[in-house]
Amino acid sequence: MGGLRLLAVALTCCWWPQGSQGKTLRGSFSSTAAQDAQGQRIGHFEFHGDHALLCVRINNIAVAVGKEAKLYLFQAQEWLKLQQSSHGYSCSEKLSKAQLTMTMNQTEHNLTVSQIPSPQTWHVFYADKYTCQDDKENSQVEDIPFEMVLLNPDAEGNPFDHFSAGESGLHEFFFLLVLVYFVITCIYAQSLWQAIKKGGPMHMILKVLTTALLLQAGSALANYIHFSSYSKDGIGVPFMGSLAEFFDIASQIQMLYLLLSLCMGWTIVRMKKSQSRPLQWDSTPASTGIAVFIVMTQSVLLLWEQFEDTSHHSYHSHHNLAGILLIVLRICLALSLGCGLYQIITVERSTLKREFYITFAKGCILWFLCHPVLACISVIFSDYQRDKVITIGVILCQSVSMVILYRLFLSHSLYWEVSSLSSVTLPLTISSGHKSRPHF
Repeated sequence: MGGLRLLAVALTCCWWPQGSQGKTLRGSFSSTAAQDAQGQRIGHFEFHGDHALLCVRINNIAVAVGKEAKLYLFQAQEWLKLQQSSHGYSCSEKLSKAQLTMTMNQTEHNLTVSQIPSPQTWHVFYADKYTCQDDKENSQVEDIPFEMVLLNPDAEGNPFDHFSAGESGLHEFFFLLVLVYFVITCIYAQSLWQAIKKGGPMHMILKVLTTALLLQAGSALANYIHFSSYSKDGIGVPFMGSLAEFFDIASQIQMLYLLLSLCMGWTIVRMKKSQSRPLQWDSTPASTGIAVFIVMTQSVLLLWEQFEDTSHHSYHSHHNLAGILLIVLRICLALSLGCGLYQIITVERSTLKREFYITFAKGCILWFLCHPVLACISVIFSDYQRDKVITIGVILCQSVSMVILYRLFLSHSLYWEVSSLSSVTLPLTISSGHKSRPHF
């Protein structure tokens, strides 16, 4: 399992997709691309307020004027209606229905998007006089390099905010999260290091749990660095955004490995051995095979989801198949572990052990179910709020889950005492007669 976990993390690092550009966009307006797709898609942005701004800078004015270059802005809902309409609008009819149009005949153009009652997504398209023509030979003309800046009004109403409505508040959230991690590190780092150094029945568990926590903290720090730069130039540091997602995926794999290490053999062992030893760690081919399959499945699904959605958010609203399968996998894991622990709790007579199992079950179920539950709850929010609800909610819930597990495994009244009372019935412990090797 240790080699498998390292392999999954290595695959994540090697196959990591490049992050998408921020809201300062650079590229070229292409007549060929516009003709092929009946309008070249430039990007989209969630504008809000009364003084949102779209600023475009071009150098080759003569070519732009000769091609009658224009930008067309569509509200997302209106664009979707056009795409799904049964009227069969022609190319020129679709472009004529744009809510805003900008003719590019100067070096710099500013378009104010105002009177927006609620945050809305706008799609930006490029088209020229060749876009709706059938003759492709005429469209083989010089492309127009551009730089486009999309801005929302800040707290004072000035268009200086690079964050879209769906991203607003994330910069401040990650700042507070990094601050909390820093304070907790200053307070508890020394005592936690002493507990890990001391060894004992919770030694390996604390090492794996601490590694997952450090990865989560690294993800928060990388996100904060990315968003801090993004707030200044609308581009950020794409590498840091990708690094944040890499750390998050590695943390997810680490936690899955930990929980599987603690739970995987339990149900199998209960069917084969006496009830007096219900939680002995089992390293049979069956339990190892299940663990390998689950870890690799989650790793593949996480990578698949990141290739489908390259925006720098660790959590997504699951509009693609990979995201839906991840939701199903987490629900199945929560139900499986919950049912197994419930059966153990119902036959356990020791109050101390029962309290330990119940607390452990809470931490496991919270870790696995927070994502599916928040994805369902986010449906009641507006489109631009859903990703923020999932991102912030999952990070907070999984942090609470880690706190529960830390309190459980550091508590001398629970894990230590339970393992002392029955050192052979808990996984990853050091028995009184001999030292058992942990299955990592």
